[in-house]
Amino acid sequence: MVEAQTWTTRRGSNPRLEAEQVIDIPATPTSDFRNNNGIAVKISSLISPNLLTAIIILSWYLSNIGVLLLNKYLLSFYGYRYPIFLTMLHMISCSLYSFIAIHSLELVPPQQILSRRQFFKIFALCLIFCFSVVCGNTSLRYLPVSFNQAIGATTPFFTAVFAFFLITCKKESAEVYLALLPVVFGIVLASNSEPLFHLFGFLVCVGSTAGRALKSVVQGILLSNEAEKLHSMNLLLYMAPMAALILLPVTLYIEGNVLGVTLEKAKEDSYIVFLLVGNATVAYLVNLTNFLVTKHTSALTLQVLGNAKAAVAAVVSVLIFRNPVTVMGMTGFAVTIMGVVAYSEAKKRSRGAAPH
Repeated sequence: MVEAQTWTTRRGSNPRLEAEQVIDIPATPTSDFRNNNGIAVKISSLISPNLLTAIIILSWYLSNIGVLLLNKYLLSFYGYRYPIFLTMLHMISCSLYSFIAIHSLELVPPQQILSRRQFFKIFALCLIFCFSVVCGNTSLRYLPVSFNQAIGATTPFFTAVFAFFLITCKKESAEVYLALLPVVFGIVLASNSEPLFHLFGFLVCVGSTAGRALKSVVQGILLSNEAEKLHSMNLLLYMAPMAALILLPVTLYIEGNVLGVTLEKAKEDSYIVFLLVGNATVAYLVNLTNFLVTKHTSALTLQVLGNAKAAVAAVVSVLIFRNPVTVMGMTGFAVTIMGVVAYSEAKKRSRGAAPH
């Protein structure tokens, strides 16, 4: 799946000081992109604002949960065991749809890469992004979605670790660090009682979660220059084709003749073409709806939706795939989610108490 993230800072604040993980592609705009005259504005004028917001939020849930379920179905149940190639298809899809969204639908004004230095900064982010997404998709081959989401909910813990020890050396309040304890305790509890625990799947899922956290922290540093900041949609437009080119030799080396195998499968069962195209399209819609939710509501709303999404996705996946769950595992997941909510609230209070 394509993961997405955004900074929840006010415009003009320092993105290094923010660590909330909400979506896979961070949004770091400094100018207002809402006053454009593209097709999206004309469509929105035909629908009442409240109805439009409700449709966007519903689309956000459907796309975020849908891409998880489709990835799980393809990799675990359908027998398509090529997570790297699947991720590359996601990146190709994001490249094509991003170009259409920006240059045809005019959802946001296009931005250009201004220098070779900026290009290499984006490329560095792309490497971390590739690692995180490939690990996340690979983990779905071995772990149930419910456990995958429980591990993913620990992103704030890794963000705090990277922000303090590796990058910015920024100290949080004691309340913020205490709120991280149930996040870690909950996942330990859930891991010990997970009936379908798989060590390799667990490790790559932790790697994916740590990669998302590292990417957000690194972006706050590499793109801290106001002139180099890109809107999330433009950043995706540049990162997606880079990621596809990076993943092409990797998938050919690790997964072999995956293109030939895919074509053979398509001849035997044309349903796989629908699955792959639909999966890649939904992967892009995750990023598009992340942007639309933030535009029509706020970054805080997106954060709240993200906290609830993990629980909703876990419940839906259990109902669909019927994977076994235990009371202790559900308790651990619940403790982790409550820890994430407590962490978010502690961060808000910490920012409110900080001197301006």
